[in-house]
Amino acid sequence: MFAKIALPDIDEVIRNKDWKTLKAGLSELTPQDIADIVASLEPKDAVMVFRLVSKDKATDVFSELEPPLQELILTRIADREIKALIEELSPDDRTALFEDLPGRLTQKLLNLLPPEERKESLKLLGFPEDSVGRLMTPDYVAVRPDWSIEKAFRHIRKFGKDAETIDMIYVVDEGWKLKDDIPIRRFILAEQDQQVQDIMDYEFIAIQATEDQEEAYKIIKKYNLNVLPVTDEEGTLLGIVTVDDILDVLEEEVDEDFQKTSAIAPFEESYYAASSAVLYRKRVGWLMILLVTDFFSSSIIAHFEYALKAVIALAFFIPVLIDSGGNIAAQSSTLIIRALATGELTVKKWFYVIKKELLVGVMIGITLGIVLYLRGFFWRGGPTIGMVVGMAMVGITLWSNLLGSLLPIVLTKFKLDPAVISSPLLTTVVDSTGLIIYFTLAKIVFKL
Repeated sequence: MFAKIALPDIDEVIRNKDWKTLKAGLSELTPQDIADIVASLEPKDAVMVFRLVSKDKATDVFSELEPPLQELILTRIADREIKALIEELSPDDRTALFEDLPGRLTQKLLNLLPPEERKESLKLLGFPEDSVGRLMTPDYVAVRPDWSIEKAFRHIRKFGKDAETIDMIYVVDEGWKLKDDIPIRRFILAEQDQQVQDIMDYEFIAIQATEDQEEAYKIIKKYNLNVLPVTDEEGTLLGIVTVDDILDVLEEEVDEDFQKTSAIAPFEESYYAASSAVLYRKRVGWLMILLVTDFFSSSIIAHFEYALKAVIALAFFIPVLIDSGGNIAAQSSTLIIRALATGELTVKKWFYVIKKELLVGVMIGITLGIVLYLRGFFWRGGPTIGMVVGMAMVGITLWSNLLGSLLPIVLTKFKLDPAVISSPLLTTVVDSTGLIIYFTLAKIVFKL
């Protein structure tokens, strides 16, 4: 029947107001597929289709939607429907929703929650933005070390159905301080009359709630974890972060870095959901900055106008030199930014980076310099021009390589995002400085 719903079919069903057929078709789809359909529709149709989603799927579909569409749905449906919807959301998904909504709407939703869940949401919202505390869920299973395995199993069966995961069971003392994390497999293999402390090894990895979310990603990746316990400064267990939560954060970070490296101010909504006005605002600011910095390049060319008049062949190699410098800087900065992001490289290793990039820069510079020397020698200008452009290429390569690799480290040292210097901005800086290197060499060689 509706094993797969094509968009034209949806449009036709909506036009014909055949809600019975549409509801039956939606029941055959996964929440992810339904969310894609809802997101592709006009606002009024999106709300109508969402209303037809069965209650057991509505929460999952809602959590897959972009924040602007979530806000639209919440403003168009009745309070009782909203209450049922947000109560079913997991605490971390609910917190993410509240963060993206206007303050007045967030307050309205908080008031619809039962007292305990309202208190829980307010607690999660109290952690710094982008901290692990905003990402964690308090839905986990914890046992005491002096319990028998049999008692622990009864507890797991009772509370496990509401937990985010029961792959790992946490051991806490009376003050709720984390003592250990035990894989469920160890419980299964233990004897029923053993105590929990008999199967503990007192070795666990945890993260504080105030740490940055990226730190949680690094720990999960380093130790190959599926779930990471979250504690406060005293070691009290507050919640857990699962690998699927981290993957969502990683996707957001990658999107943000891609936008920054293209000189676009980051925006949270998808390209499809973003309006033309939003895209304009996010792009025009950086483009204005880059335009102004480009004035330096034109000013440098104007300053060395006499050199161009004396040796017109110098002008032919300007695009090649500045483009090469920009490409080299972009290459080195991309490698360093990625190494910093994955934890492979730290700020303390800056001298190691200088040594390596100097050697790489020399090898690349000589290779490209020889090619450009031959081009100048045989194509335009003769041996002297060939020597100038070849030497300039070596100098620009060295400078671009060092600048591209060290700037991300410097920015990281000062707690700034290294992605902001990538590509367009870095290329523009290298263009200006590369021209100075080129014309200074030309001035010396030609005695201008």
